Amino acid sequence: MGKLKCKNFEDFKKNEGKPLPTGNWVLVTQEMINTFAEATQDFQWVHVDVKRTAKESPFKKPIAHGFLSVSLLSKMLMDLVIVESLVMGVNYGLNKVRFPHPVPVDSRLRLHSKITKIEAYGTNGLKITWGCSVEIENIEKPACVAEFVSLMFE
Repeated sequence: MGKLKCKNFEDFKKNEGKPLPTGNWVLVTQEMINTFAEATQDFQWVHVDVKRTAKESPFKKPIAHGFLSVSLLSKMLMDLVIVESLVMGVNYGLNKVRFPHPVPVDSRLRLHSKITKIEAYGTNGLKITWGCSVEIENIEKPACVAEFVSLMFE
């Protein structure tokens, strides 16, 4: 996996409209799903009950929460981008979020993304819109498609 490396925001802004390198694979384990269920208090059986899903689910095994794939976007993006002058970054929001395909336990995910829009934010910040698609290994449809919006400050 390559990374987009920039010295400062001026360098970073030159990448508007360009795709980022493809991300590394991230394994979605049952432990990760259970931890997410604990954090969000979403214990629906399709996520956490291995025995019941084997019998009753059309997927025959647990599936990850849709919002788990969304929550990985921030980490996946920051693994792909280095801005040396960056002081901090924060999540700003999401647009057009969709979950075209469920993520079965033990699937591997990776991010395909593009810097869609870069806007000035205050005196030392940028508001970045990232076009994101989370690929599931060996499955045609993505786990998640979204516009992710973040703020970065120098």
